Parts: sequence; C-alpha cells; structure tokens
Amino acid sequence: MRTMIFGAGTDLGVHIDGADLGPVQLMNDLKSFYKGESMMFSKDKDIIKSRNLSDRRKNEYEIEKFNSLLYKNMVDKIKEEYFPIMIGGDHSAAIASALASTKVNIDVGMIWIDAHTDYNTFETTVTGNIHGLPLATINGYKNSDLRSYHDGRIIQTSKTVIIGARSMDDAERDNVRYSGVTVFTTQDIKEKGVEAVMEEAFKIAGFKTKGIHVSYDLDVIDPDICPGVSIPEFDGISEEEAMQINEYIVKNFKDVLSFDLVEFNPLRDIDRKTEQIALNILAQIIRAAENKKKFEQKTYY
Repeated sequence: MRTMIFGAGTDLGVHIDGADLGPVQLMNDLKSFYKGESMMFSKDKDIIKSRNLSDRRKNEYEIEKFNSLLYKNMVDKIKEEYFPIMIGGDHSAAIASALASTKVNIDVGMIWIDAHTDYNTFETTVTGNIHGLPLATINGYKNSDLRSYHDGRIIQTSKTVIIGARSMDDAERDNVRYSGVTVFTTQDIKEKGVEAVMEEAFKIAGFKTKGIHVSYDLDVIDPDICPGVSIPEFDGISEEEAMQINEYIVKNFKDVLSFDLVEFNPLRDIDRKTEQIALNILAQIIRAAENKKKFEQKTYY
C-alpha cells in the first residue's frame, strides 16, 4: 500500500520549545530507507508563541490554523488511498490526524498511547497547554473551537482506549471518569502484561468500526530511557514494553487505519536515545504500512 508521511512541525501546544524540530529530524533520518512520499508542515515562523501559564487558551488560533491545513491535506491523501503516518510535533496535531481519519473512514476507533490522558477542556486545564486537550476534542467533549474545520463524525468514547496513563489533573480525572473511555494505566501494563492489555484495547477500539487510529506519544516511556520529550512523567514503561506495544500493532495492522508518533523533542534528548527509539517504532510501522494490502479484510471483534 502507498504510504504518506506527514510531518507536523509544531510545538504551539506546549509552553516548552523543541517539539517542532522532531519531525524534521526524524524525517531526515528516515531518508536512508523510506522511499515513499511525504509532506512537511511547519508552524508560521512569524508567530510569537505564548508561554503564559495563566493563559488557558494559549496559541489557540495558531493551532487551529495549523491543524486545519494538516487536516485538509490528510483527508485528501486518505481519499486517494494512502496510509497516513503523522509525525509530531506536540500532541495537539493529533486532533487533525484523528479527525481526518474519521472524516474519510467514518466509523473509527481510537488507541491513545500516552502518559497523559489529554482529556482537559479550556475550563479544566491547569497549564493552558493545548496538547493536554486533544483526546477530549477528538471525542467531541467540549473544545469545539479546536475542531471547527471538521464536519464529520467524532470518535466515540466507547471505542476509545488510553494506554499507559499515569498523570491526570484533578478536574481532568473527572472528565475521564464520566467520559466512557477505557483507561489502562502504566501499572495495568506491569501487572497484566502488554499482550493482554493490547488485546483488550483492540477489541474495544475495533468493535463494529472500520478500523483504528493509533496515536503513540513517546512520553509513555520512562524518561530515564526516553528523555527527549517536552513533559516527562516518571515511572513509565520500559523500552521493551514500548516495542512490544508496537509489535502488537504491527501484528494486527489489518485493523489499523492511521498512525501518529508524537512529542519527540530533540532539545531534550540525551545521546539520541529518544531519537533511536522513535526511529525503531517508525521503521516497523512503515514496513507494515507498505505491506498492507489495499483491500484487506478487517477483523471485527
């Protein structure tokens, strides 16, 4: 199957700089073996980025403008039957990629691999960092100003699974509790094992859907192993567990419609450790996408 890599060079969703450089670096690295097509989107260089922690809607207009362009191009390429891989950039770019997938495919499930649940609203966010709002936005829970360009379906909460969560704001916790999404914490992974968690996640996200959008945030991995992220959270999963998650995704790739890898921040990396993990994940996904049959039969759980 033809693949299209979309570089989402934005760090507007977080007050810390550097995530916008991640896609550029990773896409340059990929040139050694990826011969497919790609598109790069960069934030406007003239933007004066807000870092004001008291501003609950930091860079909202600029993020909406960036995402609307990313969304339009992803929708066009998905309609042309490309398999889309979005490389971020901060996680706010996943609003565009996930909604683009559901715009074309209509019935889509979600697997959100992240140390954070990203289920804040403009009312509950503590930092005003919009990269903490995308999953709620994709699920249609408030934040409508962040998806004004999308006129299709949202992804249902009952078909949404968060994997690896270990950090929630107090008010965000209530948002998650009453949302209907399924959450597997880092501790669940340690206790149940990757295979059991991923099997359940695919059953939930794949139930009576046309497939699954996977959004993989590198901060799910412990920062001692994977330091190059903007907002690290300790007590994360191991590199082995991270790759086991990816291997499960690859093994069940017939059920995957689209894929994100986000939050690589080269300015925070040490000895290129995070970069190498990111490249290993992407290499597996690219090979799986290129080998994916055009009209593959999805397994309905």
